[in-house]
Order: sequence, then structure tokens, then C-alpha cells
Amino acid sequence: MTHQEHKAHGPASVGCFVLTVSDTRTAETDTSGRAIRELLEAGGHRISGHAIVRDEPSQVREQVLAQCGNGATQVIITTGGTGITSRDGTYEAVDDLLEKRLDGFGELFRMLSYEEIGSAAMMSRATAGSTRGKVVFVLPGSENAVRLAMTRLIIPELAHVVQQVTK
Repeated sequence: MTHQEHKAHGPASVGCFVLTVSDTRTAETDTSGRAIRELLEAGGHRISGHAIVRDEPSQVREQVLAQCGNGATQVIITTGGTGITSRDGTYEAVDDLLEKRLDGFGELFRMLSYEEIGSAAMMSRATAGSTRGKVVFVLPGSENAVRLAMTRLIIPELAHVVQQVTK
């Protein structure tokens, strides 16, 4: 089956939960989470929910695991906590949960980021994979980075990735 045929068998609309990880963002200042939701809806997908949690690995894990049990959620997209400061713990919180990793996502994201911001792209620990039948994307907190990942990588392949994970 060709790539296009695989994509054609994917769901037309995917239920997505958006999790913002930040010590400082509020509902009013969460531009990255808002951008993710808007781009998903513009792409014909559903928002099954969204939340903001502090950059505490236990809170991130708790939210991701809760969404693994939510039948309306097929994809979990996090934003924030992917850098290398002492407070950035999203990568560790989610990486331990992943059963299968989509290494190509992080590689492609850093390549595209490099084209925009240069060598600082190496500091992103954006990643993706699957756990308990759900797809998880871990994005940086920058709105520009979120828009890049969503428009160039996630939305074009979202239905296809979900279709493959649920096989």
C-alpha cells in the first residue's frame, strides 16, 4: 500500500488533548496551547480537552495517563518543558511512558527549526511516540515552534499516524 493509500484510510477527524506545561502560563497567556487548538480545529480535528500544569513531571505524567483512559482522545499534544533548564521535565515525564518512539519526528522538527533559528535548534528535545494506543507529541513552549511542528509535521500526518497506531 502506498503512503497516500495509508493516509486515505486514516480517520477524517482525530480527537486531541492539548496539555500546556508551564510554571508561568495562564489561560490568558497560553498562546502556544491556543495555537495548537486553533490549528487542529482548522484542520478538521476535535479538541477533547485541554489543561495547563506546572512543569512537574508527576503532574505531566498524571495528565497524559488520564488521557490514555479517555475514549474521546486519540492524540495528546504537549507544549513546554522540552528545553534543558533544571525546570524542563516534560521530556523525561513522557519518554518513560512511550512504548514506541517516532524518532523521525524529533529529527525532522530539529531540522526544520535549524532552518529558522540555526544551531539553537539542537537544544529542543521535542519527541513523539505512542503509549496505550494513543499518539503523544511533545513540543517546545514557543508559539513559533508549535506552529512549525503543527503545520509542517503533525497536521499533515495526524490521521495517518493515528491509523497506524490503532492497527
